[in-house]
Order: sequence, then C-alpha cells, then structure tokens
Amino acid sequence: QVQLVESGGGLVQAGGSLRLSCVATGSIFRLDRIIRMGWYRQAPGKQRELVATVTSGDSTNYADSVEGRFTASRDNAANAVSLQMTALKPEDTAVYYCNAVIQRLGMPSGLGTDYWGKGTLVTVSS
Repeated sequence: QVQLVESGGGLVQAGGSLRLSCVATGSIFRLDRIIRMGWYRQAPGKQRELVATVTSGDSTNYADSVEGRFTASRDNAANAVSLQMTALKPEDTAVYYCNAVIQRLGMPSGLGTDYWGKGTLVTVSS
C-alpha cells in the first residue's frame, strides 16, 4: 500500500500565501519510479481538476487559473511534492489532493498506477 500524506491547508485571506506538502510512503520499492506527482483540487459542487504536476525530470504543468501564482516542486529523494500558493483568490477555495503516479518494475514505459491522498482543505476568504 502507498500512502500520500498531505499537510499545510488552512484558512487564509485573499492575497495571502499557503504552502502544501505531500509525502509518499509505504510500498515504494527501490526499482519503482514515481513518474509524476502533483496536486488536484475539488471545489464544492465541481469536478476535481488539475492544479499542477511535476515529472521525475522536474517538468511542470499548471492549470491556466494558477499559472504564475502557484509553484510546484519535487524532492525525488524524499518522494515528496510541495505546492507554494501565492496571491490566493476566493475561487482557489477547495480540497486539494496530492497525486502520485508510480511505475512498478515491468510496467510499460510511461504507464503507472495512480495514488491519491485524502485531501487538505484550503479556504480563501474575501
């Protein structure tokens, strides 16, 4: 079993900053590869959406709505990913979920299994 443990959510005023962190632990073996880690969010009444992802080679992908305000980064040695959020807006209010895609030994290149954290709530007040 793989567990993704998130931390750092909370309440912040519009314009403020928060940093989310996530660590992957559990059944991650020496020859496994976490090919991508990142963050998704789900606001009340809406579908889960991508926020930012980082590949094992440090390539990043951001949602248009957060580009320039959020920065995702990885610590490959620690199996960790963080999300620095600045200039927060009320519309950023959501439960933020950590995601990891793990390629096990023998899996085809580029393919892996998705794992999810339980989520951390970010509330931005106006």
